[in-house]
Amino acid sequence: MTACGMGLVAGVDEAGRGPLAGPVVASAVILSAGRIPPGIRDSKQLSALARARVFDEILAAALAVGVGVVPPEVIDHANIVRATLEAMAKAVRSLRVRPDCVVVDGRDLPDLPVPVIGLIKGDARCVSVAAASIVAKVTRDHIMLVMDTVYPQYFFARNKGYGTRDHIEALRLHGPTRIHRFSFEPVSASLGARLAE
Repeated sequence: MTACGMGLVAGVDEAGRGPLAGPVVASAVILSAGRIPPGIRDSKQLSALARARVFDEILAAALAVGVGVVPPEVIDHANIVRATLEAMAKAVRSLRVRPDCVVVDGRDLPDLPVPVIGLIKGDARCVSVAAASIVAKVTRDHIMLVMDTVYPQYFFARNKGYGTRDHIEALRLHGPTRIHRFSFEPVSASLGARLAE
């Protein structure tokens, strides 16, 4: 994994494209070459405990960290790809340091006033992108833990809004909440079923 040495690089990644509920969250992270915390890798390769530890280390060591959150109603209105790009752009704009370039995990690129590079499997190839994947994932998980206290019958602490069996069953029993993505098929299907009752 490289530090993507091109001046000040902001690595950007997102969490939450696939869930049925909750926001999509993106993060932008600018690391200092001399202060890269150990243990940074793609967030999906880390346990929740390890992610939380590395998250704290990233916040302490990074030159800048930005986060962009786009809620379900925007996802429904714009579609998940455009909402994800909006979250990425928000994350970069919220950085307190302007990067020289942005490296994004994947092919879809946000519109920004600095050069943007798409890097397939960027979270495995660029340490700044891997750091952003951790920040985005931990931030989104925290949001869903809070949502679990508001809507405990949906088990968001466990499923983080993904379409697990218990979540689908809760949708069938209770219908969608204001944080569900109505444009996503299992949610719209549950709404239709409840209207038919």
